[in-house]
Amino acid sequence: MRRIPTAPGRGANDNPPNRFETRRTLLDADDRAPPTRVIFARSRGVLSYNDSPDVPFEVSLNPYRGCEHGCPYCYARPTHEYLGLSAGLDFETSIVAKPDAPALLRRALSARSWRVRPLALSGVTDPYQPLERRLRITRGCLEVLAEFRHPVGIVTKNALVLRDLDLLRALAGDAACSVFLSVTTLRPELARAMEPRACNPSRRLAAIARLADAGVPCGVLVAPVIPGLTDEEIPAILHAAAQAGASAAAIVLLRLPGPVAGIFASWLERRLPARAGRVLARVRALRGGRLNDPRFGWRMQGSGPVAETIRTLFEVCRRRCGLRASLPPLSGAAFRPEGQLTLPLAPP
Repeated sequence: MRRIPTAPGRGANDNPPNRFETRRTLLDADDRAPPTRVIFARSRGVLSYNDSPDVPFEVSLNPYRGCEHGCPYCYARPTHEYLGLSAGLDFETSIVAKPDAPALLRRALSARSWRVRPLALSGVTDPYQPLERRLRITRGCLEVLAEFRHPVGIVTKNALVLRDLDLLRALAGDAACSVFLSVTTLRPELARAMEPRACNPSRRLAAIARLADAGVPCGVLVAPVIPGLTDEEIPAILHAAAQAGASAAAIVLLRLPGPVAGIFASWLERRLPARAGRVLARVRALRGGRLNDPRFGWRMQGSGPVAETIRTLFEVCRRRCGLRASLPPLSGAAFRPEGQLTLPLAPP
């Protein structure tokens, strides 16, 4: 495949072949990365269920498929192959939006069979990617959750989450909301190259401070930790997050499923050629000699001396900074089905 010149604001440099497709499109050398296009999709349902032992939630809602942030390491990139698209540029330029997500969520929560448990928003791609500023689908879903007083946990790397502070504060009043801001690096120049359309790390820390001041339980997710590139920043990230007001911290090691390994390696060779070999060697060291280990129980944490060193560093720094290992559990005690009225008790 001939590669296109590096395009500003994009993480992938090309469209690797889709493993499910027999045909592919080659990009000419003078082509440029395409602009973002939005594909509006209608769904029968909007909730996804999960029984993996590696993630701490059972049900999630993803308002978008694909992500404009363009992070070359994103583990969700292969999901675009199920749409007949590529995990490369397609993933960050062809975004599937679900405008009916709020209505479908309302229908699900109104069902008699609904069992209240924390909902993850979103679990795959970022619910506050740049398109959300205009489409406001995540906002619509949060409005439904606030109406039902349903517990929700959010993970994002975008300060746009502050736009919805009114809803988050209302949910937090019922112990039904928590937010994790993902911080990979504190170096602005590295963040611009590695997370081209996500907000600056300093703005994420400022978002933590605003959320904490508003009484919304907030933590920092140091993820992904890239050995040989960002692991050295763990102490500084945890210290900065604690100073901003985070009360908990978690960690996820880099994982490179399917075509993501090639996309990330290509990014390293273009952006950081002097460190590419060292980084990939460290990744293999914590993945049993490969760039990815898909086994449950290991895919998020890695194994071997390199993984153990990173985890030990994180735990020591977390405790030193006074950060908990997790935020308080979310409560569904205040949940109210649609239309249910709270009536005053009759006098005795």
